[in-house]
Amino acid sequence: MKDKTIDYLLRATWQAVARMYNEEAAKYGATMATGFALLSMDKDSGNPSTALGPKMGMEATSLTRTLKSMEEKGLIIKEKNPFDGRGVFIYLTEFGKEKRELSKNTVLKFNEAVKQNISEEQLQNFIEVSEIINELIQEKKIF
Repeated sequence: MKDKTIDYLLRATWQAVARMYNEEAAKYGATMATGFALLSMDKDSGNPSTALGPKMGMEATSLTRTLKSMEEKGLIIKEKNPFDGRGVFIYLTEFGKEKRELSKNTVLKFNEAVKQNISEEQLQNFIEVSEIINELIQEKKIF
């Protein structure tokens, strides 16, 4: 279709990537959100739960649901924040660390496949265009 808009191409591409990651994650009883959460967590020091949502760009309710599922599967443990009794620290279990490594390798495999099929110049152009689009949105220069 000649008249595809930029937002259509971004959305369709992201939906295809998300579907691909979810299909891969399903082989291990997980989701893309779980893999993303694993990769967003410090594998040794843990994270305050309040820091994960903004880091991942995830709404609190979605994050809570994801973390609950991860805890039930034994990927994480929660402990009271020693500096703030109202908060919780999240730590990866050994099983969580194993699954984090699997998630990391999956992302690296995707990146490698893309890099093998496009030139370095194309990749740099894609990165540059993505950064410009993000800047335009963040600086509210579109609407």
